[in-house]
Amino acid sequence: MKSLKLYQSLFVRLLLLIITVGAGVYIFSQKLPYTAFLCMLIFVFLLIELFSFIRNIFLFYDKTINAILNDDFSSDFSSRGSYNNYKSLFKLYNTLKNRRHEQVSKDMVYSAILNNIETGVLILQKCSDDWNIFLMNDYFSTHFDVPKVSKWKYLRNQLPALCTIIEDRNFDDIRTSIQIKLGTEESQTFMLQTSKTKTYGQDYYIILLDSIQKVIAKKEKEAWINLMKVISHELMNSITPIRSLTQNLNELIQQESLSKDDMEDIKQSVTTMIHRSDHLQSFIESYRKLAMLPSPQKERIELSTLIKNVLNIMSPLFKNKGIQLNNTVTLNRWLMADVLQIEQALINLLTNSIFAVDNNETKNIEIAAEVKSNRIFIIITDNGRGIEKEIEDKIFLPFFTTRNDGAGIGLTLSKNIIEAHGGYLSYNNLDGKTQFIICLIEQ
Repeated sequence: MKSLKLYQSLFVRLLLLIITVGAGVYIFSQKLPYTAFLCMLIFVFLLIELFSFIRNIFLFYDKTINAILNDDFSSDFSSRGSYNNYKSLFKLYNTLKNRRHEQVSKDMVYSAILNNIETGVLILQKCSDDWNIFLMNDYFSTHFDVPKVSKWKYLRNQLPALCTIIEDRNFDDIRTSIQIKLGTEESQTFMLQTSKTKTYGQDYYIILLDSIQKVIAKKEKEAWINLMKVISHELMNSITPIRSLTQNLNELIQQESLSKDDMEDIKQSVTTMIHRSDHLQSFIESYRKLAMLPSPQKERIELSTLIKNVLNIMSPLFKNKGIQLNNTVTLNRWLMADVLQIEQALINLLTNSIFAVDNNETKNIEIAAEVKSNRIFIIITDNGRGIEKEIEDKIFLPFFTTRNDGAGIGLTLSKNIIEAHGGYLSYNNLDGKTQFIICLIEQ
């Protein structure tokens, strides 16, 4: 139906041409040369008009297709909406136009996001054997005082420290820290992360640069915010009931006489206040213990002896809880450590494991050790309930606990002790098991 009118127009024009030719031949046969000549002129006119009609159709299609190929969607075909012959073409054009506008809008949003983050972003696009700069965000350009150049070779002249490292690694994936000197300022440390990606046969290379100082400041701020949340929660849990009970007592003492029930209320209120005050005092003592951790008084001790001493302390608790302990530490290795502090860290971790397996039918805790690159790794594994994803980033946070009777400082204290010894404490979730790993330097 859409092309019916087009076919009708062509048919009418061809029919007129045929009629004109027929009429001209007939008139010429009747010895009327002038009239025949007039028919010939009409024939030529109709022929030119047919050629123009067909040519305009093809020109319009060609113009529209070229506009699509060149991403030119500035034309407006609303005035030709009644042209049924072109409906399919208009629909294609408008569909592609809308998609193009959506893509431009998305590109503007992505560009705004990239230009407003405080991370240097540089995206390269492979072109033959060289790289073109596909995108450089405002932070990268401003922070490193680099103009938004289009070629990698131009950037190399501006930031040789960065470009040399990437070229030496042959544009491979990188995750490392680098020193970059900015103008006359001292060198700054940045975290460099790069990755390759390929889409529609085109290679891209993404470079991210984060200031280490800003990363540390961000982490410290997040840690302080989380710590303040926990401290505020604990303080409010004690202060709110104490304040409420104090107001209640104040009302009672305003009375001229006190009944037996009033005296009972006073006793209960005072008892509750003492209980909450004791909890608050314990909380502050725990904070003091964390904040005032003494420097390690190191001495040389054998690893297996250290483990044996801790297990001797914990063995009665293992026996009472029905826990099967598997100690595979047989290494004759030596550490320089504050024995009491390291023992405290191990006791805290083993105590956590005891609570983790408390509801299991079969309760297993394993302690193992291995040596790599002059570092000793002590590994404590239990088959408890594991650490939920939602709290993984909070387990080392002071006063955070999932136990009703927990103080929430065991893991934090253990982590601080290990770090004070120049090591680190980490954890893994492995197929229903939880591992805590202590890394210390071997002596």
